[in-house]
Amino acid sequence: MRKVSGLDSWLSVCVFQKLTWKTKDVEKCTVRGKNSDECYNYIKVLVPRNDETLFACGTNAFNPTCRNYKMSTLEQDGEEVVGQARCPFESRQSNVGLFAGGDFYSATMTDFLASDAVIYRSLGESSPVLRTVKYDSKWLREPHFLHAIEYGNYVYFFFSEIAVEYTTLGKVVFSRVARVCKNDNGGSPRVLERYWTSFLKARLNCSVPGDSFFYFDVLQSLTNVLQINHRPAVLGVFTTQANSITGSAVCAFYMDDIEKAFNGKFKEQRNSESAWTPVPEEQVPKPRPGCCAGDGSATAYKSSTTFPDDTLTFIKNYPLMDEAVPSVNHRPYFTRTTSRFKLTQLAVDTSAGPYKNHTVLFLGSEDGRVLKILAGTQPNTSFSTQLLEDIDVYNPTKCNVRGEDRRVLGLELDREHHALFVAFSSCVIRVPLSRCNDYGSCKTWCVLSHPPYFSLNLAQRKMVLYLSFSLLLFLLGFQNCYVSDSRKTLNAI
Repeated sequence: MRKVSGLDSWLSVCVFQKLTWKTKDVEKCTVRGKNSDECYNYIKVLVPRNDETLFACGTNAFNPTCRNYKMSTLEQDGEEVVGQARCPFESRQSNVGLFAGGDFYSATMTDFLASDAVIYRSLGESSPVLRTVKYDSKWLREPHFLHAIEYGNYVYFFFSEIAVEYTTLGKVVFSRVARVCKNDNGGSPRVLERYWTSFLKARLNCSVPGDSFFYFDVLQSLTNVLQINHRPAVLGVFTTQANSITGSAVCAFYMDDIEKAFNGKFKEQRNSESAWTPVPEEQVPKPRPGCCAGDGSATAYKSSTTFPDDTLTFIKNYPLMDEAVPSVNHRPYFTRTTSRFKLTQLAVDTSAGPYKNHTVLFLGSEDGRVLKILAGTQPNTSFSTQLLEDIDVYNPTKCNVRGEDRRVLGLELDREHHALFVAFSSCVIRVPLSRCNDYGSCKTWCVLSHPPYFSLNLAQRKMVLYLSFSLLLFLLGFQNCYVSDSRKTLNAI
């Protein structure tokens, strides 16, 4: 059952059920000086708690609140739960959340003024509540949270933030990946009690190599863990700095490269005037800071509460790793620097084609378009990518309800029904993966524009299902066909 969340409600697309959860605190919200549009209940968390329960949190007119609902009936299950540190106070604040091992991991702002950013664990039956150190810029500095993933013994958080190591250059934004142990129980009563003892973070390096590297520093969207070259990896959309030339890129990162960065050297600044440098290895205490209790150099420790003070003090002061995580092949999959509109969202099909051996990227943009990219993923070679299609998805008659912008806010690939769902602020558009009727009299060109989702059915005289890659190569010469701008195959929900 797929859900589409939004203002005061969400829709179950498969059965068109609707549940309304309106706030009762509008008057209190407006008294605080907020506009009426800000005083709705914006649903910011909507995740499965288990196979039977859905966990939802809303801004609730700047009074964040959470509820449990039965998936089968959408009836409320139990009492409301305070949403602070689990849900932001307003809709524009970023947040992520997921359940792992029965605990709820969240990353958001914890206060009305959005001054206290936190990575937080709560709602577990046996695990203690933990958070990042409060008001410490070495841990978090004006973060924008994008994604959270459970993988192995850890929960990973992906975000962008103001780089503490580049303060001399002004407010430079870097993309980060942070990691915490799922069995973290906090520190001792002397150091880091009720705080993470395993929090580490590293920079994600998405750049074009050369004599002078060109960086895409701002993370916009990220996938869950998938397979690239038979190795676990994540893919993300990155953009340039706000005051730089407009540019976007898609970079991939192997999970073992992320682990390698967390097992590398730590970064330190000895005083406010000095440069950031690696911490000498002989100064790193044992067990190694950031290890999970019972694992690695901390095998002898049953709980993080028994870690030595030296280890806890070190991780409190030096959570930043020295080496950045390199992207796969040390370069982006795809770059776009000729458009004034940046890319915003990403969906990936790593098993496209009749033999399930092709990778297709779907990229949403600020101007309501979706790019379809065929990506080559062979190891140890330069990525070869082909722009298959550039679709103007935004439908002003359906989506422009109150003058909203055209920015793509979400992409969801439905492989079973061969469709892509594109989310805007006021609507969701369904885009079929097969759209050959939009190709005028030269439907053969559809084969080039849409592989590997099509084959040529001569009996029906239209493109359906799949096409072998050899036939695609044969048809590469058909490069002068007109592609219409028809929207007949785009359906608004």
